[in-house]
Amino acid sequence: MEMRNNQTPRWIGGVEPAPELLRATGIQILELECREQPERLRGLLRSYATDPEIRLQLAEIRKLCAAPGPVLFLGMGASLCSSYGGSVPLDAEGRLAFSVDAGEWLHYGTRTWDQAALSVVLTTSGESAELVELLKVAEDRPLVLISNNTASPCWRMARRRLPILAGPEYGNATKTYTNATAAASVVAAEILGQDWRRDAEAAADAFSSSLERIFARRSELESFCRGAANTEIIGRGAAYGGAVMSALCIREMSGHRAAAHTGAAFRHGPNLDVDSTHAAIILALGRRADLGVKLAAECARKGGNVVLVSDQEREATASILPVRLDPVAEHWEGLTSIITAQALTLAMIERDGCRLPPRFQYGVMEQ
Repeated sequence: MEMRNNQTPRWIGGVEPAPELLRATGIQILELECREQPERLRGLLRSYATDPEIRLQLAEIRKLCAAPGPVLFLGMGASLCSSYGGSVPLDAEGRLAFSVDAGEWLHYGTRTWDQAALSVVLTTSGESAELVELLKVAEDRPLVLISNNTASPCWRMARRRLPILAGPEYGNATKTYTNATAAASVVAAEILGQDWRRDAEAAADAFSSSLERIFARRSELESFCRGAANTEIIGRGAAYGGAVMSALCIREMSGHRAAAHTGAAFRHGPNLDVDSTHAAIILALGRRADLGVKLAAECARKGGNVVLVSDQEREATASILPVRLDPVAEHWEGLTSIITAQALTLAMIERDGCRLPPRFQYGVMEQ
């Protein structure tokens, strides 16, 4: 196949899709790629545990982090969401780390860059204009790239590189979010000198079983949330990345307005106007799950509808729909926190149509 001006197609991931994929709708692509997540996640975890080149890269990262200074996780969009899987566990264990928008860092933060011990740059495509420029100005600073595109400009420029191993992705970020979050979590554990394998394998099992159970309930989720003027997704810790990715998934695929907040940001802002037109997905996960449960009860008292996501069985009420995830070790909830919004989004576009058509080729990347 040729493009206009005889240009060779720049297929996503460098792989020409099968004809049946090229004919698939956005709805079909979303469900296919969501259901592919457990397999891709397990593949990444196996490779990060056993692949000699990846193990060498992780060993070098540990050496770099012997230097003083914070660890920066830099990304945009879904990649920034994934970064919380790395920054949150480091902060929780006493190693200063930040998740930072790479575009903002490029334009406003680089004068302080030498104060960082390590920068972890996450980019699915490796082609975003801001990320390419950031790699150009990085020079010899300690940096590792996490990317899903080993043929990208960013991959070629980076000295230290870790693959996302999600395979080509043609819809909303699903497999790439999950695998990049896992990669960031592994990097954090390696920096801290933790053996992450058992927790990671358990998280992959929990992800798989939770996805099947919650996707079977997607029509119930859509019916419960239908008619809301706006939807807020609230998360803390690593699940905050899942909250932001949840909002992106809903908005990109359905066109419905959704926004993400930390628990504190919601309480000191949108909580003020909760009423019967309001729906919230509250991710009551991690060490302060109790605050999410408390916030859900408060929203319900004000007349709002709440999808309460936790790892416990809870009683449903007229205004609270509980969703149970299988439990995971602390800080791995960034993985499972996305499942409910993916299921809801699929049901929304099955009912009302898909706003985002599949994208099989890379386009022009602009700042």
